[in-house]
Amino acid sequence: MTAADTETRTGTEIERIERWRAEALERAGYSHDAAREIAARLDVDLHQATDLLAQGCSQDLALRILL
Repeated sequence: MTAADTETRTGTEIERIERWRAEALERAGYSHDAAREIAARLDVDLHQATDLLAQGCSQDLALRILL
């Protein structure tokens, strides 16, 4: 396996993870754009993001907290 193969594979895996995170965030109640923004930030805890909405936090406030 070449370095380019590894890089492509890793990039694809990260993209797959981001898509999965965005889908989970949309199911939790985030808008499509907000979910994509949060999903791209792998330093943001997915459970914390979904819990904020579940506990009644508005999307705007959750975004300010998380980002």
